[in-house]
Amino acid sequence: MYVVSIPNRGSPPAILLRESYREGGKVRNRTLANLTAWPREKVEALRQVLRGGGIGTAALEDSFEIERSRPHGHVAATLGTLRRLKLDTIIGSKPSRQRELCLAMIVARILEPASKLATASSLGPETLHSTLGEVLRVDSADEDELYTAMDWLLKRQARIEAALAHRHLGEGSLVLYDLTSTYFEGRHCPLARLGYARDDSKGKLQIEFGLLTDAEGCPVAVQVFEGNVGDPKTLAPQIEKLRDRFGLKEIVLVGDRGMITAARIRDDLRPREGLAWITALRAPEIRGLVQRGTLQLSLFDEKDLAEIIDPAFPGERLVACRNPLLGAERARKREDLLRATERELDKIATATTRPKRRLRDAKKIAFRVGKLLGRFKVAKHFRWEITEQGLRYERDQDSIAQEAALDGIYVIRTSVSANRLDASATVLSYKKLSSIERAFRSYKTVDLHVRPIFHRKEDRVRAHVFLCMLAYYVEWHMRRGLAPVLFDDDDKKTAETLRRSAVAPAQRSPRALSKIASKRTEDGFPARSFQTLLKDLATIVKNRVRPKLASAPAFDKITTPTPIQQRTLDLLQVSLRM
Repeated sequence: MYVVSIPNRGSPPAILLRESYREGGKVRNRTLANLTAWPREKVEALRQVLRGGGIGTAALEDSFEIERSRPHGHVAATLGTLRRLKLDTIIGSKPSRQRELCLAMIVARILEPASKLATASSLGPETLHSTLGEVLRVDSADEDELYTAMDWLLKRQARIEAALAHRHLGEGSLVLYDLTSTYFEGRHCPLARLGYARDDSKGKLQIEFGLLTDAEGCPVAVQVFEGNVGDPKTLAPQIEKLRDRFGLKEIVLVGDRGMITAARIRDDLRPREGLAWITALRAPEIRGLVQRGTLQLSLFDEKDLAEIIDPAFPGERLVACRNPLLGAERARKREDLLRATERELDKIATATTRPKRRLRDAKKIAFRVGKLLGRFKVAKHFRWEITEQGLRYERDQDSIAQEAALDGIYVIRTSVSANRLDASATVLSYKKLSSIERAFRSYKTVDLHVRPIFHRKEDRVRAHVFLCMLAYYVEWHMRRGLAPVLFDDDDKKTAETLRRSAVAPAQRSPRALSKIASKRTEDGFPARSFQTLLKDLATIVKNRVRPKLASAPAFDKITTPTPIQQRTLDLLQVSLRM
């Protein structure tokens, strides 16, 4: 078959569809259809098909137009994971406008953390950044609706946390708890206070929030506190939450030495039956053990941990550990601080002897010395004297030697019986607190960007932090599922078998080391970070395609995933069709 144009005198040529055939040894032609009324583009497309069995590139490009492309793959991966975890039904058992807005904010916090105004803009049809608003049908939302949804979510926080605790915690569970702070923009929120700044934001108001997780670091609850609250004071509300709201009678609570103090053990932990704990001793308490002879450094001649008993800690187990690598690092840091302090003290000493504008006032000299020593926090390792001739100082070698003798030594303190957790398991349980530190890094810097906080109302701040916790809950599960294609270690069981002891640093499995060295996974795909993988998924777009035919409607077409993208979707057990 072929298309032919037949001249028609003064009229437009006739466009005919014809075919050739043989009859009696002769080639004959016959007309199959009159295509004169067809649009030129349609006729040309048919001509190309008949000529080569396909449509030419130029003709194909002229036959369609892309009205809009919306990034979609990262939305499908994140929202699909959220739904697979049934977090949507935990937030609200029935679909509602408020629930869908909350889901949009949770997913947006993972994909593109921003203010609520910017998030609302990214959902709108005219200013969208992805298909998120379209999929959840909240593309008409503005920032006021998002604020209303946050208020709705905060009222459900207790019920949501109880559901997550029921899913991830049980009787006898190991529960991790730690506290962090983050700075605040503005001065009108009742929660914002000046306090100990954990993220080097001195001079700024801040809030604090404590995170409860299971033994693997999966978050189950978060609570916001005023920015000047001491760490130990936040412990009692967590105990009440675990015992009363979550209904757990027997748990093992793990917290650091600044959280679970002697006073908290006496007042909050010991009086409650079934509540065990694991923490660590402070440096003065460790020195006390050495002075009483309970902790002898010869214990570490052949092994790096030893269980000891001391009358100052009745009914408790103490596990003394020595890590040479940690000791070397502490010695290095101390020497660096000492040298930095000496350099600054030299400047002050020089100022007291220079011929012009000589520093003479003893009070001014003492003020500058005190400010300097407070900055580097090594005042106990120096002796100094202010005289008529100026400033004299020297290192206190005895003080340095006493501290250096305990470099790399730490002592785990617990009420858990040896039948339940032996010495090694106790140390490993305490080290699990590092998973909360990873959560805080994700919260504040790497992924979710909880800071800075711009909300003024107290409840909005609490809702914002809770939204970030729910976002981290989704991200935590995504990271576990995607470990084979990330740089993360996806063979931790093998890694644990390579660890020499509980005190020794954690090891990476051979599979993880291979990924780091080759930058490729076992499947041959490029290894990625979590954020770069999300960016790659964002190149899967949903295109709005409109054919240039009057009778043909527009349609959506999703990009065909690359092999690595399809592998990612398979690991997450999600589909691009939503």
